[in-house]
Order: sequence, then C-alpha cells, then structure tokens
Amino acid sequence: MTTKEMHPTHIRRPRGEAAGQVIIVILLGLIAFSTLYPFWHVLMYSISNSKAAMSGGFFFLPRKPTFLSYQVVFKTSQIWVAYRNTVAKTVVGTTISITLTALTAYPLSVRRFRGRNFFSLLIFFTMLFSGGMIPTYLIVRDVGLLNTFWAMVIPGAMSAYNMFILRNYMQNLPSSLEESAHIDGANAFTTLIRIILPLSTPSLAAIAMFYGVGNWNGYMDCLLYTNTQKLQVLQLYLRVIMEQTAMNSLSSADAAAVNAASAELTDETVKMTTVAVSVIPILVVYPFLQRFYTKGITVGAVKG
Repeated sequence: MTTKEMHPTHIRRPRGEAAGQVIIVILLGLIAFSTLYPFWHVLMYSISNSKAAMSGGFFFLPRKPTFLSYQVVFKTSQIWVAYRNTVAKTVVGTTISITLTALTAYPLSVRRFRGRNFFSLLIFFTMLFSGGMIPTYLIVRDVGLLNTFWAMVIPGAMSAYNMFILRNYMQNLPSSLEESAHIDGANAFTTLIRIILPLSTPSLAAIAMFYGVGNWNGYMDCLLYTNTQKLQVLQLYLRVIMEQTAMNSLSSADAAAVNAASAELTDETVKMTTVAVSVIPILVVYPFLQRFYTKGITVGAVKG
C-alpha cells in the first residue's frame, strides 16, 4: 500500500451529505441575517439623512451620512439623566443580585445542610406562583421604597432560576476541596470567598450577564414605583419617545436642545437614534461575557 493510499488527500462525500450541508449553511445564514439586520438597519437609519432614509427599502450603508440626530438627542438633559440612572441600576442591581444569589446558592449546594431540600422547594415554589403586581406594590410602598432608587433594584434582586443554576454548578464541584479547607481551619464564608466563588467564575459570569441585561432593559419597576423624571431610566425614556411624537418629546424635555438644525430631522430618525443609543452599550459588553455563557449554563444545568 502506497503512502498516498494510506493518507488520502481528498475524501469524496456523498451528494446527499454535501447538499445537506449547503442547505444548513443557507438556513443558518438566513437566520443570522434576520437577527442582525434589524440592529444594523436601526444604526444605519440613525446616521442617514432623514429625507433619504424615508425612501424605504433595504440599505446596508448610510444614505447621505450625518450625525445630526445624535447631536440633537445628546443635547437633551433628560437622556443623560436616564443614562446615569440606567448605568447605576445595572451596576448596583447586578452586584446585589450576584451577592444574594451566591449567598443563597452555596448553603443549598452543601449536602450536609439538613434543611436544603426544604428551602430549595420553598424557593422553587416562587418560580410557579407569585403574589402579583398589586401585593408587590403594596409591600414596596409599606417599606418606604416608593420614589427611591432602591425600589428599582431591591424587589427583583434575586432570580430563583439563576440561583438554581449557580447552586447546581457549585454542587458539581469536588467536595474534597471544601473538606480540605475545613480541615485547614477555614470557615464557611472563607471557603465560599476563596475557593467556591473563584471556581464558579464561568457560572457567575453567565448569571451576571443575565442580571445585567435584565437590569439594563427593565423599566417596569421604574414605571410602577417611581413618578419623577429624576429616577427615569433609559428604557422608560425610550418608551416615552416611541409613544409620543419624538420631536415634541425632545422639545418638552429640553427646549434648548432642539435648534433650527433639528428641523431637518423626522420623528422616525429620532426614534431610531434613541433605540441605537440604548442598545449599543449592552451589545458592546455582551461579547466579553458570552464566552462564559455555554460552560456556565451547561454545567450548572446538570441535575443535582
């Protein structure tokens, strides 16, 4: 047998397999296009001349590029207030959520904890049934959180679903690590901080992404528990822009921001710009956490 026969350079595949791969590539390409193009369209529309963009149709490059809409939007004082509140809500809310989730998941992952099944069932019950919007509002009101920043981060601070993912991940870690730390004199808190959490980084990163995206996109808590523009978040500001006439909303928010140049803009361009401004930051952060997503979720999803 010759060397060429032992190591063939070309393997002929059946026609059916080749055709199937072509179909799969086409389908995946269409799915990717249908997912990405709406974001790209919003971005291109926002930096296009309003009159040129109104001609409609697909366009992959800006038509008569201009950043006039961004100049008008960023001149309004309210969008900076909304940005500040959204960033603070995302950072503080995610930190509190991760802390509470880790402190709850760790004891429930320890097999020697006798009450862990009872407390796990109690938390799981909240995934099936909840008190509802009105009882939650009454609790927030009675504890004095209405019209405060904490009303946007405390009521929904911990997700039972995320807690179970982290608990299962911790539960799959070798128990010998915890036993060794206990023999060396480490208490439960030291073991959690120095051993369990560093080993749970993939799951923590995935859960942090869930909490971060949820806090960034959320606006119902702001809508229900606050009634002042000082606490308005970006998504609620975007909702106001989308529901009302965009230029009128900007004018009422900050009359000095809309000058003679803004007369060239249409409501649709301002809406697209506001959408782009609210979406781009989270799209920039997502790729840095996405690499932890698969490992953190698949390992944490193992039944324990």
